[in-house]
Amino acid sequence: MSPPELRAARTCYDHLAGRLGMAVTDALSQDGSLTPEGEQRLEALGIDLGSLRAGGRVFLRPCLDWTERRPHLAGALGAAIAARLFELGWIERTDETRAVRLTGAGAEGLRRSFAVRA
Repeated sequence: MSPPELRAARTCYDHLAGRLGMAVTDALSQDGSLTPEGEQRLEALGIDLGSLRAGGRVFLRPCLDWTERRPHLAGALGAAIAARLFELGWIERTDETRAVRLTGAGAEGLRRSFAVRA
């Protein structure tokens, strides 16, 4: 059994996982591909998709979420999303685990930017 905070939101290597990671995945992609609306949302958030696509890392790949049992966003895009949410102060690391905590600003920002209710 996994602790509730790991199921809610955590990092998986350098990207988001858990229910929060799945909510962001669902808001931005469909059938494993980034949607045009998802691209617009990410660009508005300040993520440079062109640079990520031109980089040496795989742009987007699915990563099976061990608690939710379906894929979340990984690759350069997944890492960029997590990094940006940390930069904005929308999520914070917790002590001793990979769990992350959604901040009040993060709950509002995710609602506004991605239509995610956290």
